[in-house]
Amino acid sequence: MKNLLLPLIFSTASLVTAEDAPPPVEHLLMTARYVTTLQKHDLKGQLRKDGKKVPVILFLNRKQGDIQFQYLPEGQKDWKKARIFHMRLKADRYDLFELKDGKTLNFPASKLSESIEKTDLTYDDLAMRFLYWPGGVVTGSEKIKGQDCWKIRLNNPGKSGLYRTVVASVHKKAGALMQVNGYDAKGRAIKQFQISDLMKVGKSYTLRRMRVNTFEPVSHKILGTTYVEFEKPKASFR
Repeated sequence: MKNLLLPLIFSTASLVTAEDAPPPVEHLLMTARYVTTLQKHDLKGQLRKDGKKVPVILFLNRKQGDIQFQYLPEGQKDWKKARIFHMRLKADRYDLFELKDGKTLNFPASKLSESIEKTDLTYDDLAMRFLYWPGGVVTGSEKIKGQDCWKIRLNNPGKSGLYRTVVASVHKKAGALMQVNGYDAKGRAIKQFQISDLMKVGKSYTLRRMRVNTFEPVSHKILGTTYVEFEKPKASFR
């Protein structure tokens, strides 16, 4: 699964045939969510851009099934100084909160699209809220660097965040995200997540390395690139 370098040009999706019928879209998304965050381990790593590194931890609250992540602001090395976020998941809601001074504060929707420490990752991106948008549709299948994937189209049900539409490619066998493309209201690509390396933890595959490109919508010029890198977990942090 290593070194699955993905092309910048999107692969052409093939039509879904009766012999290759996809599982229910909610099943695919649920698997992608759990594989991305793992179920029994925490993912510790970094966001890296232009030589700058932002330490991060991403994990699943196994009692509630909610997503939590934290990162160290620039200049901090003590995890007690980390900024901590919690995405509370319900049947029809996926609200982001910040844990600060012992309080749980509603994170403003207007800030979801803000950059984390000047990287190409926003709060929306790190929480991967688009994986929880309702009404997703499997539009076909495609090969990404030789790997068979289902292609899922998701439309933003609200007005918050950068994306109006997201197309996610999920590995058919491993259930892991392989590529995500985010589009603005005019259908122009503004960001791409390219998973270049997966790692096997227990019986599941999860993200080891991902490249995130931000595009200028009209020219499609790359405006910035950030790498998301995680270490192989040795044991659960919680």
